[in-house]
Amino acid sequence: MDTTPVLVTGAAGFIGFSLARELLARGRPVVGVDSVNAYYDPALKEARLALLSQMPGFSFHRLDLSDRDAAQKLFAEGTFGPVVHLAAQAGVRYSLEHPHAYLDANLAGFLNVLEGCRARRSPHLVYASSSSVFGANTAMPFSVHHNVDHPISLYAATKKANELMAHAYAHLFKVPTTGLRFFTVYGPWGRPDMAMYLFADAITAGRPIRLFNHGQMRRDFTYVGDVVEAVRRLIDLPAAGNPAWSGAAPDPATSYAPWRVYNIGNNRTVELMQVVELLEQELGRPAIKELVEMQPGDVPETCADVDALMQDVGYRPSTSIEDGIRNFIAWYRDYTARRDGG
Repeated sequence: MDTTPVLVTGAAGFIGFSLARELLARGRPVVGVDSVNAYYDPALKEARLALLSQMPGFSFHRLDLSDRDAAQKLFAEGTFGPVVHLAAQAGVRYSLEHPHAYLDANLAGFLNVLEGCRARRSPHLVYASSSSVFGANTAMPFSVHHNVDHPISLYAATKKANELMAHAYAHLFKVPTTGLRFFTVYGPWGRPDMAMYLFADAITAGRPIRLFNHGQMRRDFTYVGDVVEAVRRLIDLPAAGNPAWSGAAPDPATSYAPWRVYNIGNNRTVELMQVVELLEQELGRPAIKELVEMQPGDVPETCADVDALMQDVGYRPSTSIEDGIRNFIAWYRDYTARRDGG
């Protein structure tokens, strides 16, 4: 196995932490970066970092990648090969009220990463995009070969912009770039601002849970362990130009430049009400349901076509929603008990 250190940005975040832990467990050094901001409880981020700091091969830089000088210093002085850029301002709903946070983190921060990769001739930049780029598309399942020109939230627009920025650097400077469109990732150490954690908290406390679109929502829930395995396989498989790509009939998934995008999803859609039922079963208590209107910037359904991922790395996420929720609740109970001194 390649033992070249990997730079993982967003290492205190959900996916970044999960990836770093898996790489370290396999003996691969990780250089972690995170600003540890207060978008959600920093205590959870600190707990993740505490676990990583106990593992051999982990080093950490607490910095904001939108700080150009700090980012330049990191890339100029750091010892690492591939870059996995997972740091970002997350959240569709948060972008409705805090748009400038997305300009700073998702655009300025990403540009600084691209500049760093260009300057040090990084062998591969893997970065987080999002299923939200599909926006107003309604053709299911969402395919990487679909155009994604109609985002319906600023968050989605910044992720689409990341894919375009990456293409420009792949074309101009031959930086191999791979964008990952994550579909509703959940599991142990998950984010407390996402539905799975929010619902578990509310059900446990006897508070109502808000079900948007009157509960008529379907999502391609993707278990974090599956996501990590897909990313791990892609790290040392740099993007290459597609010799069959044609400007007369451009394929949105590939390019003549070393650039590509993948869907990272479970390839099946699950009703939100089924998720609630499974959470009720695992927690042993009923949910108080509050049916509300669709939120601006949201979509009623997502489902990923992952054929390209399967073809290129021989992997297809497959953890069932039943197993995934069981694992999540086991972790949730343990974490909240320790957090609350129980």
